[in-house]
Amino acid sequence: MAATTPDTAAAAPRARRDRTHYLYIAVIVAVALGIAVGLVWPDAAVQLRPLGTGFVDLIKMMISPIIFCTIVLGIGSVRKAAKVGAVGGIALGYFLVMSLVALAIGLVVGNVLHPGAGLHLTAALKQTGHAQVSSDALPPVDFVLSIIPQTFVSAFTEGEVLQTLLVALLAGFALQAMGAAGQPVLRGVEHIQRLVFRILSMVMWAAPVGAFGAIAAVTGSAGVEALKSLAVLMLGFYVTCALFVFVVLGAVLRIFAGVNVFSLCRYLAREFLLILSTSSSESALPRLIAKMEHLGISKPVVGITVPTGYSFNLDGTMIYMTMASLYIADALGTPMSVGEQIPLLLFLLLASKGAAGVSGAGLATLAGGLQSHKPALVDGVGLIVGIDRFMSEARALTNFAGNAIATVLVGTWTKEIDKARVAKVLSGELPFDETATDPAAGTVAGVPEPREERLAQA
Repeated sequence: MAATTPDTAAAAPRARRDRTHYLYIAVIVAVALGIAVGLVWPDAAVQLRPLGTGFVDLIKMMISPIIFCTIVLGIGSVRKAAKVGAVGGIALGYFLVMSLVALAIGLVVGNVLHPGAGLHLTAALKQTGHAQVSSDALPPVDFVLSIIPQTFVSAFTEGEVLQTLLVALLAGFALQAMGAAGQPVLRGVEHIQRLVFRILSMVMWAAPVGAFGAIAAVTGSAGVEALKSLAVLMLGFYVTCALFVFVVLGAVLRIFAGVNVFSLCRYLAREFLLILSTSSSESALPRLIAKMEHLGISKPVVGITVPTGYSFNLDGTMIYMTMASLYIADALGTPMSVGEQIPLLLFLLLASKGAAGVSGAGLATLAGGLQSHKPALVDGVGLIVGIDRFMSEARALTNFAGNAIATVLVGTWTKEIDKARVAKVLSGELPFDETATDPAAGTVAGVPEPREERLAQA
């Protein structure tokens, strides 16, 4: 019998090999090739933009069903609705505080650097700036009304994240109220979630192509010379974002959750690479949801905090709008006093919520906010169009890091986090399953969680 034991163990099915590391190596190679093509053949590189746009659109196609399934399963599995309300209230309160902190930091850095001083504006740049004013950015009241979809299904067909969030919340609370009668529906949503993540894992293999097209187009259109005069603004913005994430948010994370920000960022390294290559934090939203659940944070906290944070917790965008506004004012020779800066930035804080989900939201929100509050500054938006794509990468990275940290903090404050599991995951003892969905094993993107166990924990 003893002799047969090793044979029995050897006969057990072997775990599937993780081939996704080849994917991210390919993304790195594609980014390098894209930069080279953009510098050597700039005219041809600009024509590659649809490759990047197409990949990001494929990811956006999956956002609504992923958010819907995640929130419905999270809320539907919790017996007390008050817990969901507490999570949402704490999350929104934290988002508001950190948005104000990000604005304040950008305000200080912008007033110290004064990077726009001494620049000259041409008529062509003025027209470019006005062209960036987006009609999609809504005033606060209209923005609130726009969250309500025309029909139950239109929230999914129109790709509006906040509308999907509202429908998912209503469906989750309804299933919660149905009790045992709602369990078959929950099981159906679980199967749909597995399907959605399987499709997503297929789409992700197009990431190298999308990264190549996006980086090549940006490099080809901006060029090296166009970036030199704006190097101070770019450098100052990148440094400010890094300090905000690793010093400010890192300190908050360590004090309240006892988690090292560098360990968390290392855990999310592949997602940061994906965002860097696509300049879109939405491309990593599904993986952030899966990884936060794998980290040991409950489904309700992840399902509410992450999607809401993608619309309301835009720390990188806050810093960007602050520094860009001061840069434009200096470049136009009309520097603003602190008394003028604060009302403008508070207005932009509200405007950024009204433009959630707008394509090119950072630049469009800035232009639209300036048009409404200080129209004379819209002329200067053309100055930063050339480097906006490079700055959007830092915006997206900062927004993503801020939402990941927010999820850990909200989980800690609501006591919906397994700290022992967090330590094991961040130390590498419980690695994330990069082989994505395996329906036979009952996992979703590496998150093994049978429905019975989740209900027992709730």
